[in-house]
Amino acid sequence: MDKIGVLFKVNLIWWHSQDGTLSIRAINTRRREYFYWLAILVTFALGTALGDWISEGLKWGYLAATSIFGGLILLTAIAHYKFKANTVACFWVAYILTRPLGASIGDFLSHSVRKGGLGFGTVNTSLVFLIIIMALVIYLTLSDKTPDRRNYNE
Repeated sequence: MDKIGVLFKVNLIWWHSQDGTLSIRAINTRRREYFYWLAILVTFALGTALGDWISEGLKWGYLAATSIFGGLILLTAIAHYKFKANTVACFWVAYILTRPLGASIGDFLSHSVRKGGLGFGTVNTSLVFLIIIMALVIYLTLSDKTPDRRNYNE
């Protein structure tokens, strides 16, 4: 395991030993906020490195990497909803996997056809992501799809 992965694991272990939970619904103290933001920063580095390693390091390509990480997120959702796997554990697994998924999708859209992408370029890819994010925010705002307020201190 690389240094970033070790840092992430140490952070989660320390956080859990201090607070007894890793639930993002229980971030209500400054100490928990520090642990949370360290986890977020580390997952960005860890996820991006993992996505690059699969697509470029192993030379599997951006579409394959996108499929792998999308499939792993789907398996995590199935584990949670069908097999009642721990909510907090499933959140963190899915959260980590969104980083390499997003990077792989972005690389697939932006890189040239010669490099295995679709050749949209970075500006057009950013516009695609902006439109999708805006559409989701508008949809969730207008449909009032607010999450329930159950406490997930598992």
